[in-house]
Amino acid sequence: MRVTQRTAGTVFVIGGLVVTLAALAYPALLGVEKTTTSQDRIIANTRYGPLTEADRDFVVKVRAAGLWEHPLGLMAMERGTTPAMKEAGKHLVAGHAGLDEMCRKIAPELGVTLPNQASPQQQQFVATVDGSTGKQFDTTAVNIMRVTHGQIFPVIAKIRANTKNTMVRQLADLANDTVLDHITVLEKTDLVNYDQVNFQQTSPPKLPKAELTPPAPQPGSPVLVLNRPEGLDVNTTSPTPTPTPTPAVG
Repeated sequence: MRVTQRTAGTVFVIGGLVVTLAALAYPALLGVEKTTTSQDRIIANTRYGPLTEADRDFVVKVRAAGLWEHPLGLMAMERGTTPAMKEAGKHLVAGHAGLDEMCRKIAPELGVTLPNQASPQQQQFVATVDGSTGKQFDTTAVNIMRVTHGQIFPVIAKIRANTKNTMVRQLADLANDTVLDHITVLEKTDLVNYDQVNFQQTSPPKLPKAELTPPAPQPGSPVLVLNRPEGLDVNTTSPTPTPTPTPAVG
């Protein structure tokens, strides 16, 4: 049964979340805003096509997203209070394991250095969710992730439309399917506060670049692998929407 009314407790949680999101700010992923004055500047000519600054930043963004959403997905699988929340966690883990595998495959070919830690802002997202319990855990995690996925969705489309690099294009295709899948399973929890999410997506506060940038890996350190847990079998390809009638209010 779909939730048509929010309890006072849920409203309180949402109110607290609004403050949290505003304090943490958006976008959550490195490079959503221009990091230079010329994102279309070619920085390398590879056998897969020219690589622009926007292309390079996109690979880093996808990697950085997994560095905080993969562990958050594991948390949702363990601590989610509903089957829908646990299912969302499974999709987050499986989806980012797949994206991470592709990032690790193409980065050496393109000469892109991958971070091993999420940005300070992204790490704070995880800490905020980890600090909550019960239904508040579900609500906080869903709304933070629904905002960040909504913000990266148009970025993926722009990269896919403009890149001349076939490897980056392949990553964008997979990212598009994965993010759409994640948005869908997050919405199926019935915990998304759409008014607040839409506001956050269209009115992102600014943060210093250092807060949005994953730290560089230590020289010679191995690349962290985001594994897909054994036995985790979920389909994270682009889903077919199932329209659901909205109950009349009043």
